Amino acid sequence: MSLQGKHALVTGGGTGIGLAIARALADEGAHVTITGRRQEVLEEVATDNMTAMAMDVRNEDDVTAKIAAAVAKNGPIQISVPNAGIAEGKMLQKTDMEFWRNIMATNLDGAFLTIRESLRSMLETDWGRVVPVASIAGLRGAPGAGAYAASKHGLVGLTRTYSEEFMGTPYTFNALCPGYVDTPIVDRNTVSISERAGVSKEDALKIMVSSNRHKRLIAPEEVAAAALWLVRPGSESINGQCIEIAGGQT
Repeated sequence: MSLQGKHALVTGGGTGIGLAIARALADEGAHVTITGRRQEVLEEVATDNMTAMAMDVRNEDDVTAKIAAAVAKNGPIQISVPNAGIAEGKMLQKTDMEFWRNIMATNLDGAFLTIRESLRSMLETDWGRVVPVASIAGLRGAPGAGAYAASKHGLVGLTRTYSEEFMGTPYTFNALCPGYVDTPIVDRNTVSISERAGVSKEDALKIMVSSNRHKRLIAPEEVAAAALWLVRPGSESINGQCIEIAGGQT
């Protein structure tokens, strides 16, 4: 129970990677505030040491108010996991501004707002960890996913910058960069890739699986294990890093 008494915030915590991280943090003794856009989904998965709170990371006023409410209820946030995101792709000439802005507002603006508002209370404590969930697409290009890759590159840039801004303090910033993870997002992307590339769903899934160097989908719990490593004792000197969880070198 190394995180006993810590308050953690996980956005997009109702499903997939976010839920796996939230459960792992809760198992270590943290009280976890999980957010998402659907309160009913959050309440279905929340345990006794979780607080379910609907929040739209695209809305600055909502993020500010809800994080303040979470702090008032559960104390200062000392572990912040900006995880909420959209993983959708379109080729360049089919990418309109509405699609572009929605990806950026969720994946990049939302992470920025989450980090900024989390730090308001974190800086009043003597310890803190910020662990954004980026993507392997934040370190390399992803054909057919320009907006997504750009948003995740931006998130990596935020992580590295804030690690420099707070260098020498008890607060660290490290990004997780997973490849294709076995979550509902993969199910949706299977349909999307199939339609865009004109291939079967089976072949679309193979495209994603083959992108991971070990040729299998990654379990959400593998990403959660990396998050735990970054918040447990002994992680003090890990800062400004982008942890690749993709089965091998990219």
